Amino acid sequence: MRTREELLNSSEYWFEYIQNDIYRIVTSFMEKENLNQTQLAQRLGVSKGYISQILKGEFNYSLKKLIDLSISIGQIPHIEFKTINEVIEEDKKTKVMKVESGIVPY
Repeated sequence: MRTREELLNSSEYWFEYIQNDIYRIVTSFMEKENLNQTQLAQRLGVSKGYISQILKGEFNYSLKKLIDLSISIGQIPHIEFKTINEVIEEDKKTKVMKVESGIVPY
């Protein structure tokens, strides 16, 4: 089993983290605009299969496609780079705050 620090150092973790973020943003947009997958695909000028891949997390985004998708739903991607040590320290603080508040972290 990987430690939390090993996990935060893995590209797989961050890839899935971003995929989950995109899923949340797209589904939120669909709900707000009252759109199903077919309607969203038509609105964005893409296939329904493309939308399905996004929602299933089966799509490996090119940077250009990510930007196009984001702008199409009224969002912009904002990438912030931090050192791994900064992320690990922030993660530790978050875990401590959750424990202190009675929320059991992962």
